[in-house]
Amino acid sequence: MNPSFSDSQIVQVDQLILHHYNVSPFSEKIRAILSFKDVPWTAVEVPAVMPKPDVVALTGGYRRTPVLQIGAHIYCDTALIAEVLERLAPSPAIFPPESAGTARFVAQWADSTLFWTVVAYSFQPEGAAAILSGMTDDERKVFGADRAAFRGNAPRIAPAEATAALLIYLRRFETMLIDDRVWLLGSSASIADFSVYHCLWFVRRAGPLATIIDDFPYVAGWYERMRRLVQPPHADMTSEAALRHAADESPQELESEFYTDTHGIALGTQVTITPTDTGRDPVAGELVLALRDELAVRRFDDRVGELIVHFPRLGFEMKAA
Repeated sequence: MNPSFSDSQIVQVDQLILHHYNVSPFSEKIRAILSFKDVPWTAVEVPAVMPKPDVVALTGGYRRTPVLQIGAHIYCDTALIAEVLERLAPSPAIFPPESAGTARFVAQWADSTLFWTVVAYSFQPEGAAAILSGMTDDERKVFGADRAAFRGNAPRIAPAEATAALLIYLRRFETMLIDDRVWLLGSSASIADFSVYHCLWFVRRAGPLATIIDDFPYVAGWYERMRRLVQPPHADMTSEAALRHAADESPQELESEFYTDTHGIALGTQVTITPTDTGRDPVAGELVLALRDELAVRRFDDRVGELIVHFPRLGFEMKAA
């Protein structure tokens, strides 16, 4: 068991609250994992663009979607959320022993390199028209400005290069799935499947560009199997109710004997934790957890009270405030 969890937290799987929006690809990744594990969860619909005052009240500034709430504990980034769900519901596993190391590497690659490749491919004009078809002209302008601010100076891939790269990746997936193999890395599902799936789910939203997958029959079959896994939430909740739920809970103290110091920063220090790639909004608080692969800060919000906000180590930087 991960030392950041108490026994009472482990059993409260019916209190998982996922702050997401329907067309968020990273949210689809977590929705698929929750469905695969058959874990009951409650959905809070959040805005796709800033401002997100209720999300920020919980996270302290982190704006990326989705966010997992368990009482007054807030978990950021799908890499960490996936690990949390594995701790809570270890069977069926998404980190099976025979492929866990490889699966984590593939997932990290998919969540970064593959994701930005499919974004560049899918947002060619004909794909963007389909993805944004439900928006007014003004809403499209707001969306474009929000995503430009979110990306900052992150490198962009030209459409031709994105198309070429995606075709190469699809060919590689096809060889991994030859002979109708059910999962990418062998006989068991892994986080690799869910991280690749949400990227191709985004491509499938890109109107006429979505047919690029159809030229790879094993990939197309695997994708459909993954898509059919996903089930709707067990309940819905307003963001105001989620804030009240957090305010009614007191975050449990976290065990510290597994403290891992790579920064020369002691527990109890005021720090900031910031994504290193996109959405670089720092979260400030008191460092209360520093494990090999997870950090957490205690912070206070006028609307909610005391919260513990958790982050993965990879993809984030910590500094003394």
